Amino acid sequence: MSESQTTVAVICKALSESIATGAFSAEGRLPSERALSDHFSTTRITLREALGQLEAQGLIYREVRRGWFVSPPRIVYNPLQRSHFHAMAKDQGRDAQTEVIDAKYCVASETVCQKLLLPSGSEVICIRRLRYIDKRPVLYVEHYLNPLYFQGILDADLTTSLTDLYAARYDIHYGRVRFDMVPTLLSEQASRALRVASGSPALFITRTNRDQHDRVIDCDLEYWRYDALHIDVEVN
Repeated sequence: MSESQTTVAVICKALSESIATGAFSAEGRLPSERALSDHFSTTRITLREALGQLEAQGLIYREVRRGWFVSPPRIVYNPLQRSHFHAMAKDQGRDAQTEVIDAKYCVASETVCQKLLLPSGSEVICIRRLRYIDKRPVLYVEHYLNPLYFQGILDADLTTSLTDLYAARYDIHYGRVRFDMVPTLLSEQASRALRVASGSPALFITRTNRDQHDRVIDCDLEYWRYDALHIDVEVN
């Protein structure tokens, strides 16, 4: 093992132990890279290699122009459970918030049209939201709705659960759902919303929803921070 590799291992071990004992500030911010470099008597290059390894393990994360932070516990997500984001967080003792980035009619992409079973070039309702767990942005999501079923929805409070809104305002309830999950790299738009570097790793979940009448009503394109989610499914 080279000297730099040994130094990286020492830094990783020391920081891991400090994280485990809660040695950092209440908000979990690590000291600056300059301070850490001085503390471990090493170069910024070697330090960043160590930080990168801890980030890959999900122990820390970086926010653009804010620095490094200790990663909070992942939110547990079971796609088979009929729940929504706020309820899922509350059940796990976490605080959830939703911010609406924009909401409007738009011409859907070919992919979205196919998922909604609509002709190419169809106009749909597009709602873009940023979702937080314990004040940390963890999910950037684009919702595409078939406007036939949701007239006037843009006037509603879209910071709340769409699941509840569908039921209360339109008597529409989720039926069958299809999930597709793949790793991806965040686009510039999603990265900016999640406050991470463009091209950061993420989990991309596409969810296509049908209602109680088996009509395709909407689809969601979800971009989760890779260190924020734990998929947990039990099948009998």
